[in-house]
Amino acid sequence: MSRRDDSLTDAQLAKMRAEWDDAHDFDPRDPLFGLTREELGGPKLSRRAALRLFAAAGTLTAAHLVPSFGIPNARAQSGGHLRCGWANVGEISTLDPAKMNQVLQFQITSNVLSGLMHLDAQFVPYGDIAENWTISPDGKEYVFKLREGVKFHNGDAFTAKDVVFTYNRSKNKDISFHYRVLDNVLACEALNDYEVKLVLGQPQASLLTKTLQRSFGRAMTIVSERALKEMGDAAYGLRPVGTGPFKVTFHELGQGVILERNADFWDPERPKLDKVTIKPIADAEPMAAAIEAGDVDLIGGQGGIALELLDRFEQNADLTVVTTPGAGFEAVWMNPHREPFVVSDFNKPVEELLKEKGFKVRLAIAKALDRERFLKQASFGRGAPSYGSINQAMGFFFDKKLGEESMQRDDVEAARKLLAEAGYPNGEGFPKLTISASTQNRRNLQVIANNLKRSLNIDIDVATREGTVSLEEFLSMNFDMKLLGSGGDYDPDDAVVDWMQTASKFNGRKRDPSMKFGYFSEKRADELIEAQQFEVDPAKRKAMVQEANRITSDKVAAAFLYHPVDRMVFRKNVNYPDSARVPGLVDMDQITLS
Repeated sequence: MSRRDDSLTDAQLAKMRAEWDDAHDFDPRDPLFGLTREELGGPKLSRRAALRLFAAAGTLTAAHLVPSFGIPNARAQSGGHLRCGWANVGEISTLDPAKMNQVLQFQITSNVLSGLMHLDAQFVPYGDIAENWTISPDGKEYVFKLREGVKFHNGDAFTAKDVVFTYNRSKNKDISFHYRVLDNVLACEALNDYEVKLVLGQPQASLLTKTLQRSFGRAMTIVSERALKEMGDAAYGLRPVGTGPFKVTFHELGQGVILERNADFWDPERPKLDKVTIKPIADAEPMAAAIEAGDVDLIGGQGGIALELLDRFEQNADLTVVTTPGAGFEAVWMNPHREPFVVSDFNKPVEELLKEKGFKVRLAIAKALDRERFLKQASFGRGAPSYGSINQAMGFFFDKKLGEESMQRDDVEAARKLLAEAGYPNGEGFPKLTISASTQNRRNLQVIANNLKRSLNIDIDVATREGTVSLEEFLSMNFDMKLLGSGGDYDPDDAVVDWMQTASKFNGRKRDPSMKFGYFSEKRADELIEAQQFEVDPAKRKAMVQEANRITSDKVAAAFLYHPVDRMVFRKNVNYPDSARVPGLVDMDQITLS
């Protein structure tokens, strides 16, 4: 049973409403967001201050306000070996934060490397490798006091120089996948061995809650300069040297990862476990058999366990199942550089695009997907229809009217008419194309192909790839149609900055130079998405995000399909404190076994 499914009392609902109102009660022009410098300082923010920062960034949702419901644990003991299955992946390709581009990777790295900040299960930021911090009156300078006596796994002392090195490495777009996260951080300076100053271009509410957070932020996840120089990027990606609660003692592609307790971790109470083994398991049934037999204790990875198995697991007295609304989206991407989807310029008004064959085909596919039918057949009713990349888990930014008003709204008859106008009446003459995705999405691909056959009478071949291979094809624009999406965090940057700009990190980053853009490029969307990152008025930021979301929906950046749910499954002998379960992560430093 999900901890979020428990019914709330009237008193709890009243408290949530009061916290919501208080979080939004500030002048958006205030660089400190209605908080005092003391309230914004370290070593841990109050819940009230954290909710205010999420509200100021426009990312406060009901998920931040719902009380935690603890699951009673059996008698716990320290030590032991936790065996994990990482779902939907054949190999864990890298753990280097600069190179990571998948949830399944930073779920592991969060246990190995540190950040200046981290979040607890209630989304409250606290100092991780930063012991304390202060903020300037104008909100543009932060000085962090670092923990003394902290050591990297190779024995090197951690100092402010490592923060500066990480900053410079992460700002380098030739090295880091996440360099744009630091656009507003203009400088990083070591004041002495244990103090570092960050200078911002303008006040940024998400600095503590995202940018500097050791997992979701990724850009400022602290790395070891000496280890990188001695090992090289590739080897470091396999066995990164950090200061976190666990150290990597084994990692072979296709075989998995072994983590062992860092006896020199700065908090002597953590971690509780001696050892964690993480084995990649790409297919659903082998994973199910492993956890049911007790060969695997906990399932992590991209998306977690297959949806068709959740009902079965929820009936198993030996297992705990936790589900929460997901902060991601899944979409069918159509290559605009290949027939019959060709669009050479998305900057034209929709009325002009509708005169083009390639756009008509793209829109026909989007309108014919039958999202409700898909959810029933492929997702067993778990999830929500999607018409853009902004999802319900982002609360404040979600556009409830988009499904009714978008050009992509479900309409089979209109889709058939568009396809006929494009020269394919009743699907006649439509070229044989392939839709591909990672291995665990075979069922979803088959449902999509069947829906398009039923709606438009077109035949689409289905092909699956190992997850990293599928992503590489996507980044290289080497596909006809691709099913892929995000499983990131609750900030809209994850949905628009990472995906919907011409310069987005997933937008054909490895494409042939002859292609002017990847899967989508639109000037107005670029401008809006860039501006919203630094807009301090939540209402104005919301308007920018929603306008950009509408553009990408109406102009069919992709055929948006559904918003998934996050799920986690572990055996009852795993004592995973509710307070330690950060949504989207698998932090294991407080887990014990009984």
